[in-house]
Amino acid sequence: MNAIFKACVRHQAKMCIPALQWGEVAGELRKRLGALVGRRALESLLPFELDVVSASAERAVHAAALRVDRKIPYADAFGLNLAMDSAEHILVTADYGFKEVADLARIEFLPAK
Repeated sequence: MNAIFKACVRHQAKMCIPALQWGEVAGELRKRLGALVGRRALESLLPFELDVVSASAERAVHAAALRVDRKIPYADAFGLNLAMDSAEHILVTADYGFKEVADLARIEFLPAK
């Protein structure tokens, strides 16, 4: 994951995250660090070529189809949906539940949580 952040800082790569997962990150940071420090930590991530992708109606419907057809959590379906947008996109995760849908997108698994 460090290599990904470094590539983004050097403008050699760009990260995107669905708004639903961004909200999950925000909640986790708030829970672990408190409101003020959590908000600062969240804001510090934005300069790293991070694009927060809104949940359009089309994305929501596609994510719902993935949730039903592939039996994955709805929020995870948004991440998978985003990875499926382009052959250049890579879903980077430590969630090994994504192994079940690895046939749909490029997925790079980090060491276990």
